[in-house]
Amino acid sequence: MEATKEQPKHFVAVHGVGHGAWVYYKLKPRIEAAGHRFTPVDLAGAGRNEKKLEEIRTMVDYTRPLLEVLASIPENEKVILIGHSGGGMAAAVGLEKYPNKVSVGVFLNAIMPDAKNRPSYVFEEYTARTPIEKWLDTKFFPYGDPPIMALLCGPEFISSSLYNRSPKEDQALGKLLVRPGSLFMEDLLQTEKLFTEERFGSVPQAYVIASDDITITADFQRWMIQNNPCVKEVKEIKGADHMPMFTKPDELCQCLLEIAKTYA
Repeated sequence: MEATKEQPKHFVAVHGVGHGAWVYYKLKPRIEAAGHRFTPVDLAGAGRNEKKLEEIRTMVDYTRPLLEVLASIPENEKVILIGHSGGGMAAAVGLEKYPNKVSVGVFLNAIMPDAKNRPSYVFEEYTARTPIEKWLDTKFFPYGDPPIMALLCGPEFISSSLYNRSPKEDQALGKLLVRPGSLFMEDLLQTEKLFTEERFGSVPQAYVIASDDITITADFQRWMIQNNPCVKEVKEIKGADHMPMFTKPDELCQCLLEIAKTYA
């Protein structure tokens, strides 16, 4: 008897702070060539999204475009939800709001919260472990009233930290396209509970470690994995910097397809 053809899966992906859906330009055609759907999302005030940063006050505001995509998924379907870098927090909001629409949440060398501590906990730990000098020429500035801290990745930070192993063409792309963004720490510090065991914790989660990431180090990625008991599977991409979709797109594609096959 002929083997049953694998059903197409639907991947939905969000980007890190200051970036956009454009970071997935290498991954999208690879996933689609394997017969699946891939929907990269511009979060509010990012990529081609027309909102200005000044209009965005909370993490949920920032995540709104992703929530709209998840809301549009038919009730009988589920997606594989990917969050990269600071976009891990946005993906976590998606898991909390629409756990019934997600078969597995994938944190791609991402900031990953948990359901037992306050939402700001992991960001606070990251800040405590990251000397300000590591941000190089990144600019920090307040906006709005009351003020929210924003950041804009500088060209040296892009070349030396975020994209240190990425092709020169991708470094140039990043320098052309990054926009100001925020971690919305002021909002997260005021929010006592954002993620719950009943919703966020009910969705299987996987973590993909980028071994050569010097922005969110592999050691810190492993600490977040230990901190979050919802993680069911861990994969590691050797030689990947903070942007594994640039440095190791084939390996990343394979990782995601394997995770999808197990959980979706």
